[in-house]
Amino acid sequence: MAEVLRDVIRVERDGPVAIATIEHPPANAISGAVVAGLAEALASLEADGGCRALVITGSGPKFFSAGADITEFGGGAEGLGGALELTLRFEDSRLPVIAAVNGIAFGGGCELSLACDLRIAASNARFGQPEIKLGIIPGWGGTQRLARLIGKTRATELLLTGDPIDAARALEIGLVSEVVDAGELMEAARRWADLLASRAPLALAATKRAMNHGAHLPIADALKVEQQEFAGLFSTEDASEGISAFLQKRQPEWKGR
Repeated sequence: MAEVLRDVIRVERDGPVAIATIEHPPANAISGAVVAGLAEALASLEADGGCRALVITGSGPKFFSAGADITEFGGGAEGLGGALELTLRFEDSRLPVIAAVNGIAFGGGCELSLACDLRIAASNARFGQPEIKLGIIPGWGGTQRLARLIGKTRATELLLTGDPIDAARALEIGLVSEVVDAGELMEAARRWADLLASRAPLALAATKRAMNHGAHLPIADALKVEQQEFAGLFSTEDASEGISAFLQKRQPEWKGR
């Protein structure tokens, strides 16, 4: 059964996996309602212990999201300010968040995908940060996350030219994990989501925290972050279960505690 939030986000649950679809025609622009709907969906799913993975996609065959709804900028930089916080919430979430990019992901749409843990692209997908052509720059993490994901040289090319790349190029430079035919996108995204949902949830969340919190630190400090997360897991039931299952040559049954 689907739930529609703010009239623009459709949320469906199938076992441990949730799918949130942006339904804001004609181009799935990121409006205040889209930001609020995604934030509500994330909060609700995080509170549901049975949910173990989230897939985000766009409705229709052409647009993941063409970017921010510029009609809500109000002529200033404060418009849609909640979108930046939303990207941070994706990174901090205990859930693995997968972007199933079904078409154009430009501007804020691309930045939304950058904040996800994995990106799976349809063969017709295109990625770009065209803000420079409007006399502005990305404001939801594009100048920071893109370089961390694909390296400074390739990020500089995309950010300074504003020109888009296709799915094949995105795969080549490491922006996406897989490219599939458009008709197979959700099947592929679900396959990834099921895989991540099967992993130890506390360890998965700890891995995300270690990676994201350590990314901007000197290596010595980042390793301390890793050690703290590493040590913290050993007092959990899941760690005991994982070790026992390994020794007994059986599949573990994760409890998330």
